[in-house]
Amino acid sequence: MKGASLPRRSWSGIAGAALLIASGAIHLDLYLTGYRTIPTIGWTFLLQVIAAFVLALAVLATGSWLAELAGAGFAVATLGGYLLSLRFGLFGFVEVRTTAGIVAGLIDVAAFAALVIAAAPALPAALKAGRRALPAVVAASVVALALLAADVASPKAQPVASGPNVLKARDIGGQDLLTNASGLTLYWFAPDSTDKSVCYGSCASYWPPVAGHPQAGPGVSGKLGTISRTDGSTQATYDGHPLYTYIGDRAPGQDSGNNVNLNGGLWHVVPISG
Repeated sequence: MKGASLPRRSWSGIAGAALLIASGAIHLDLYLTGYRTIPTIGWTFLLQVIAAFVLALAVLATGSWLAELAGAGFAVATLGGYLLSLRFGLFGFVEVRTTAGIVAGLIDVAAFAALVIAAAPALPAALKAGRRALPAVVAASVVALALLAADVASPKAQPVASGPNVLKARDIGGQDLLTNASGLTLYWFAPDSTDKSVCYGSCASYWPPVAGHPQAGPGVSGKLGTISRTDGSTQATYDGHPLYTYIGDRAPGQDSGNNVNLNGGLWHVVPISG
């Protein structure tokens, strides 16, 4: 009597599982290095990590076409969430173009293609696309790559304040906080030293520096000043702290960046000093 046969596994299925693990690892690193402190986004990243590893193990352990299709759908959903966050924002968080994000997006496209190809031969006849399966996968992958390329090649312009730059006091959550001329909440960065900013590159994309020479509006006390950034631009300061806005705040009265640990340190709102 023959023993039970081992689950069917293909090289494309194994590759797809490995790509899911790679995507999950990138999201785990982002989660541990700051994304866990972002409201809603933090736990969605954790769920993404868990789901990626579980689906990858299911594909490797069972070789099931159902597991492979589930992994492919998950990869597309992960890519879709990234593109939505880049273009429109997601759960109040707006993503910016980063190397980690681009690499994760490419991995998700590759995982989708590999897992669909792995599942195609075992699909029930009613679900099979026959000889059109491979061209359809190629076409879908090309579309996904085109969408990814379009979003990362033309990042959304970030808001940068310009003069006259009147800073205002605004009651947000029962506390008088410093805002810019448009009413957006301002932040200071814990790793900054007095009159020196260490927020550049992708950090400055998430947290646009407040440019120009600040002027005190009604209710604003404390010492206003400026510093020169390494690119020669001028950044406003308050009591020596360089000032920033946060791209996650889409309207006046929001302070979704408060106490977020992102881009190398903690971010805090700026209370009006007495």
